Amino acid sequence: MRHFIDTQDFSKAELVWLMDLIGLLKTADREGALPPLLAGASLGMIFEEPSTRTRISFEVAMTKLGGHALYLKPGEIHLGVRESIKDSARVISRMVDAIEARTLKHATVTELARYASVPVINGLTDYNHPTQVLCDLFTMREHRPPGKALEALKVAFIGDATNVCSSLMMICTQIGMEFVHCAPPRYQAPDAWQSVARANCAQSGGRFWTTDDPVAAVAGADFVYTDLWWWIGQEAEIPDRTAAFMPAYQITAALLDKASPHAKFMHCLPASRGVEVTDAVMDGPRSIIYDQAENRLHAEKAILVAFVRPHLKIPSARRSAQYAHALGAFLHDHRLAGAETPATQHED
Repeated sequence: MRHFIDTQDFSKAELVWLMDLIGLLKTADREGALPPLLAGASLGMIFEEPSTRTRISFEVAMTKLGGHALYLKPGEIHLGVRESIKDSARVISRMVDAIEARTLKHATVTELARYASVPVINGLTDYNHPTQVLCDLFTMREHRPPGKALEALKVAFIGDATNVCSSLMMICTQIGMEFVHCAPPRYQAPDAWQSVARANCAQSGGRFWTTDDPVAAVAGADFVYTDLWWWIGQEAEIPDRTAAFMPAYQITAALLDKASPHAKFMHCLPASRGVEVTDAVMDGPRSIIYDQAENRLHAEKAILVAFVRPHLKIPSARRSAQYAHALGAFLHDHRLAGAETPATQHED
């Protein structure tokens, strides 16, 4: 059984296949012709922190595909507190067809996957955010310059080495694109991440580099991407981080003008308006942040179909009819004492 934990677990061909599936599902949805590919299926959604796009996209995706999603938050389940992650994974697996987990620690998701008997989907950890960047790659494919191959694109990520930066760095270099991470030296991607990205490039023909010069980073870029300058647990560092990044690393119209004339602006959201990016850029004609956000829904549909549907038991019409008859006969002939309604009694 395969889980969706890290894009590094998949080949370039598999990632392209997933994007093709996103496109098909998006078109079918837009035309009101999306088939119920996950009819009757259930998704357990574990959230250790709040979410807008991840929660809504997975829940709506399951509904549109004919399934159902359950929102599970701290205080409502015993994950890792009054019950081990191992036991939670085994119990939840008996009741749902897949588990989506948004956790504070990456190890929580990997341990869930280790013991779950259903597919586990990583909805974000402190290390990476694979569902987001699959969506991002698809969005880049939609908005790339006409005739330009995906492999020929350049992505400039300006800002802190966040979990989104990590994931975007990996998936872009897997595909064979050029990816540059620009930040003050202290906040650039750690050596371990850079080693993986360079190994990807050796395989794919892509290019990866780092710099502390925003103008050099965006030069020739097709997409300029940023994220928050701090994450959960880094609140005490906000003054130092703001001083390090502002104003040189803020995405302004002037900086975006240094990129290719066709360059688009991207942000995974939520954004701190006026901090890592100005309102003029976010709301400007080169921003594709809302197309990007919508594509989370279509990406989640593809991930769910790809990883959940192969494990569903889809009965034939004959077998369904057999059980419908058997259950109907049982309920007609063997009623629970006192459970008959007046209407049922009247019909008899």
